[in-house]
Amino acid sequence: MNFTVLTLFPEMIRQTASESIIGRAMDKGILSLNTIDIRKYARNRYGAVDDYPFGGGAGMVMQAEPIFQAYQEAVEGKDASKIPVILMSPAGRRFNQQIARDLACYDEVIFLCGHYEGIDRRVVDEIVTDEISIGDYVLTGGELPALVIMDAVSRMVPGVLGNDESAQEESFSGMWLEYPQYTRPRVFHDKETPEVLLSGNHEAIRKWRLREAIRLTMERRPDLIDEERMTKEEKKIYQELLSK
Repeated sequence: MNFTVLTLFPEMIRQTASESIIGRAMDKGILSLNTIDIRKYARNRYGAVDDYPFGGGAGMVMQAEPIFQAYQEAVEGKDASKIPVILMSPAGRRFNQQIARDLACYDEVIFLCGHYEGIDRRVVDEIVTDEISIGDYVLTGGELPALVIMDAVSRMVPGVLGNDESAQEESFSGMWLEYPQYTRPRVFHDKETPEVLLSGNHEAIRKWRLREAIRLTMERRPDLIDEERMTKEEKKIYQELLSK
């Protein structure tokens, strides 16, 4: 899978993406990254790609032409209709695990990172296929949100994680948050590891983990719960916990 990022700060993207799991996946050829510096298509000697907004107002707006030229470079020789172009925007739909799964099905995803007060709407309407937000707050640019989405999407790509089951068992992979995890030492600050996890009884461990996942979700994210999607086992545990 290839990520292409249209940005004013390509080095920021490259340096961050080269670390940890994404970096190892790129070394293995499972993922690839292409960054395109929008400034190289500036139409002035100062490298400026922004201008005053028509109609007045505070701040500056990114110009359409440099962004369009960067996009043209990104899709040159490719079928552009098969490549989603994601604009990082606080006005976009809220990012979640299902969107990560959907994006992981593509061979390539292009991210457009805005700055200043926004981007000339004409180029957004022409090239952008989706606008996504990572939360109800405003950042100085789209690079950090793009990196967040790249990280989440990468984990859905086969072979990126050492154990593909990890992606299936994590929080938000289904309805429930992830169950608590423990490792050595067995006792830490007088707090003991739950005995069931040391029993070697895989079925008992599975049931304990499911119960803990349901309990945590009820406590912290009840908005995620949908009884219609529950299995019989999940519904039984859920009803038992509700009655307490």
